[in-house]
Amino acid sequence: MSKFQIYKDRGGEFRFRLKAANGQNILASEGYKAKSGCTNGIESVRTNSQDDDRYERLESSNGSPYFNLKATNGQVIGTSEMYSSFSAMENGIASVKNNAPGATVEDLT
Repeated sequence: MSKFQIYKDRGGEFRFRLKAANGQNILASEGYKAKSGCTNGIESVRTNSQDDDRYERLESSNGSPYFNLKATNGQVIGTSEMYSSFSAMENGIASVKNNAPGATVEDLT
């Protein structure tokens, strides 16, 4: 079963990651000062993940494709891993669309 994990980074900020049922990380957040901001970010992923227009498809400086999921205000709410191909990136987007709405939340803080 897919899940969001809430955790604290080394700087003490709250972050979340969306993990697929196989345990693979498929989306990671920016840092939040408060846990409430982090949980709001998770809800924003659930809401925005179904709209293909919210996905910004990008290419890193070394040519690896990746994507950002953006909120309606244009703010990035999650970033993917780097992929080996554009088709693999599209599979990652499909995985977020499929997994985010029903994912449970696991608080590791």
